[in-house]
Formats: sequence, structure tokens, C-alpha cells
Amino acid sequence: MPRKKQGRNSNGESSIYLGADKRWHGRVTVGVKDNGRPDRRHVSAKDRAEVVRKVRELERKRDEGTVQKAGTSWTVAQWLDHWLNDIAVMTTTENGWDAYYYAVKHLVPGVGAHRLNKLAPHHLESLYRKMLANGSRKGTVHQVHRTIRAALNDAVARDFLTKNPAKVAKAPTPDEEEIEPFTKDEIRALFTAARKERNSTRWIIAIALGLRQGEALALQWSDLDFEEQTLKIRRSQLRPKYRHGCEQPCGRKHAGHCPQRVNVRPETKDTKSKAGKRIIGLPAPLIEELERHRDEQQVEREQARDLWQDEGWIFADQLGRRLNARTDQFHWKRLLDAAGVRDARLHDARHTAATVLLELGVTDRATMGVMGWSNASMAGRYQHLTAPIRRSIADQVGGHLWGNHRYGVPWNGER
Repeated sequence: MPRKKQGRNSNGESSIYLGADKRWHGRVTVGVKDNGRPDRRHVSAKDRAEVVRKVRELERKRDEGTVQKAGTSWTVAQWLDHWLNDIAVMTTTENGWDAYYYAVKHLVPGVGAHRLNKLAPHHLESLYRKMLANGSRKGTVHQVHRTIRAALNDAVARDFLTKNPAKVAKAPTPDEEEIEPFTKDEIRALFTAARKERNSTRWIIAIALGLRQGEALALQWSDLDFEEQTLKIRRSQLRPKYRHGCEQPCGRKHAGHCPQRVNVRPETKDTKSKAGKRIIGLPAPLIEELERHRDEQQVEREQARDLWQDEGWIFADQLGRRLNARTDQFHWKRLLDAAGVRDARLHDARHTAATVLLELGVTDRATMGVMGWSNASMAGRYQHLTAPIRRSIADQVGGHLWGNHRYGVPWNGER
């Protein structure tokens, strides 16, 4: 029995008809498939009015641009795998991709079994609560939230989702870390302790110039101009990413533990932003430190003889090879202990350098150039109001409002 068509059914228009199965059917063109053919959606019901309602709903979504894309019925786990390895890998830095990778390790067991279009805000919020209950830091949970939000934004952009539930879900706000820059006395203690160790200039540069760890470890002698007293920052060391190099399975689950592991990433890459590629003027005392460091490295080169790896690193091990970031971190902690200085992150040295520029009254534009910031808002994160700065502000306010008078009586500035 031929189906009975009713309603509009010309090319590209919706159609409603009674089928041989005695059910009413509707078909709506909502777009074009990846292969170029029309994307026709089908609905059906026993009642014609119900089919008309479904057809009108599809037409409304089509006109609003909220129709979910036809094709693979993704699970959240499948989408995250596709997004991580086929999309994010092309647009994200290696270190940024690593952060996504570790966040996905929380997301897949937590919400990965849900269908992508069935994932709801409360599913994500439930995962966040479980992570906190299991001891995860708020910052870790927030990174997981940022990752799923970014992944689902791309799903929406590609019409696999109509709305991003992560934009509705509430994530915990990371605790604000109280960063206390090193004082002048602490800086002097660190410099003194550093000079008793090899690669001492590594730490002097960290505090004086505020280089990121990756930038400092990627410095080569060709970046340094002793005559002009400048240092070029143009690359950063990458975290290694390993694959198994063993011909027979070594039994180690993680490739990083394989005895024959192979690093699949280059040692360095260009700085992460245009602003990061910069030239910094060096203080004369730092030039002297670098000259001394160059002489010490030359002695190590002569002692190593044929074992020396001439890779050009300013900060290298005893055989000229680049320093490992984890070993570098260990040496930093050892320096703090030797100097008798409170425990602090290596990154706090960068906060210290930025705060010194604030204390000196260096302009925002010049500070951005030294620190490698792309916008001035970074100053709020890295520059801190220290006691000398607060005292200076108070004195300036006092001088402006009271002049040389105090409580109506001439004041000479003595307390």
C-alpha cells in the first residue's frame, strides 16, 4: 500500500505522511551532512497531530541552529578521547595538553559512560564532590572543570551538542595562595648559599630576572651577549613524554618507567607566546656572575674530555647535558635548606622578581617586557604589596595630605 503524503514535501521542505505501518511520519531537512547530502530527520507517532508537533519542533530547532549533528552517538569518554588526541593536540601547547590529559583521567571514570547528549550539570557536580571527598585539591577539581568545559565547547561548535552543561555546573573556587616574595635578607642568603654550589647563577637568574623554569633551563650561550649585556629569551624546555622502547615487554605499565624509554617530544620549543620571546638587559653584577659561571663550566668541559656533550646549554650537568626539571627542583629545595630560608616554590622566585620591579617603580609596559607577559593583568597575580611598598605609600599619602604638619602642629617627620 503506497504511503499517503500530506503537507509540504517539495525539495528541502518538510513532509508528513501516513505510512504502510498505519503510523504517521514526518521528515524535516535540518541541514547538510558531512558527505554533502541533505540531513533529513525522521519522526513518527500514531497520531497525526503529534507528528505535526514533532515536525514543528524540529523546524524550530533548525531555524535556531540548535539541532544536534547527525552521526556518531558519542559517549563522554569517546568524545574526550577524540577531543584530546585529534583537536586539542593541534591547538594547545605540550604542557597545556598534559594538564588536559591528567584532567581527563578523572573525567573518564567519573562521567565517561554517559551519552554525550545526556550529560547533565548535576553529573559533573557529583564528580566534583566525590573528588573533594577523596582528597583532591580545589585547584585540581577546577582544572577538571575547565577541561570538560573546553571539550564540550568544541562539541557544541561541531553540532554534537546543543548546549554545554559544564557552563551551568558549579565547580569549587580554588583557594587563593598567599604568595610571600623573598625579602632582601632572604635573597642575599640565597645568593650566598648558591655561590657555594655548581650552577650557582641558575638561582641568581631565577630571582633577579624571574625567568620561568622552562625558560631558564633552555638558555644557551648563544642567547647571551656579554658586550651588550643582554639575554635573549626565545625557547622553553618541554616536559618529556615517553613511549616504551623495549623490544620485549618490560612489564612496566607507564612508559616513563621503561628502562629503554624513548622521549617523543623535542627538548625545547619556542616560548608559549609572542610576549614570551624577549630581550632582557642584565645588571652588571649578574654579568660578572655569568662570566664566572662560564669559566667554571670550561673547567668541567676540560675535565670531562671526550665525554663532554657540547649542546650549548648555559646550565648543564657535569657532562654538558641539559638539566632535568625534576632534578632542578630538587636542587632548589636543597638550596633553600642550605640558605636557612623558609620553604617556597621555585615559581615564587618569579613572584619575587616581579615584586622587586614594583618596588623600584618600573612602569607597567617595561615590567611586561621583562616578565614576558602578554597583558598587564598578570601584574595582579605576580606583584605583591610588601611592607616597604606599604610604608612608602603611607608616607606619600601623609606628605600629600599633611605636608609638614601633624594634627595642626608643624611636624618634622619623626614618629
